[in-house]
Amino acid sequence: MKILIAILIFGFIIIFHEFGHFLFAKKFGVKVNEFSVGFGPRLVGFKKGDTDYCLRLLPFGGACVMEGESEDTGDDRSFLKKPLWQRAIIVAGGPLFNFLLAFILSVIMIGCMGVELPVVSDVMEGYPAGEAGLQAGDRITKLGSYHVHIYNEIVVYNFFHAGETTEVTYIRDGETHTTTLEPKLDSESGRYLIGIYGTGERTRLNPFVTMGYAVFELKYQIYIAFESLGMLVTGQVGVQDMSGPVGIVKTIGDTYQQSLSSGALYVVMNLISISILLSANLGVMNLLPFPALDGGRLLIYLIEAVTRKKVPEKVEAAINAVGFVLLMILMVLVMGSDISKIVKGQ
Repeated sequence: MKILIAILIFGFIIIFHEFGHFLFAKKFGVKVNEFSVGFGPRLVGFKKGDTDYCLRLLPFGGACVMEGESEDTGDDRSFLKKPLWQRAIIVAGGPLFNFLLAFILSVIMIGCMGVELPVVSDVMEGYPAGEAGLQAGDRITKLGSYHVHIYNEIVVYNFFHAGETTEVTYIRDGETHTTTLEPKLDSESGRYLIGIYGTGERTRLNPFVTMGYAVFELKYQIYIAFESLGMLVTGQVGVQDMSGPVGIVKTIGDTYQQSLSSGALYVVMNLISISILLSANLGVMNLLPFPALDGGRLLIYLIEAVTRKKVPEKVEAAINAVGFVLLMILMVLVMGSDISKIVKGQ
């Protein structure tokens, strides 16, 4: 059961991404030859208009196959026949829909559960926060240049900036104060801490404020994605720390299994929470300026807009082909790492 739920969630997130491409392609009159759920051999489907809607064997992902996507076929409704700005919007539609899905799910989650505000409930003895004078009731609003709206942002910021001296801005009795804190290494947890506790309480908000906090939740998830990529680029994490479809399905399945004892509401909320993370991450990853990704194509369109010269179709196709091969190699490595972790029980 948990594997089925995991596959459905993961598949839905990717299909929502492809639906973004599909919707804008239809909007601009591009012929969509196929909209498929899954990969591999075709199982079932139907044709409506010019589009074949089908279900394929492997449940991971899907595709929106447009006419003339890689080479001009001569059809007036070919993707490559469309103006540059329309092609750019169609390509950007996938990541934009991932961010939209993350926002919608955030509205649902916050509407049901509320948010934990970045308010200090107590300080740890012998740690920088207490020594600098922070106290219960203080509301942290900034860490360095990063604006804080929910308590988890404090935790994540300290994780990505472990040991760094940080200027902390907080509000007490309506007045804004700043102080500089140098995190202290906690020998028990092995983490650098500034020494504060959150309230652990979730505040319910009215619908309009909820939508605002859904934006903050999306910002928080995008921040995690970019900071994690930074750690990958700098070598702080490696391929073994990444997760592909196999690892993601396992994580979703484990989240479902662990939430069962807390009741149906917590199962749903935890699955929504991990879906927000995955959808926002998929949006960020696809915007990276790497060949074969949406971001790589957008980079080519930017070059085209600046130089006012169209990149030859064969050159673009070759770049995307190389990028696709590299992505497949990375996926195989990550999948091997995922399977190894499962075998080892990690």
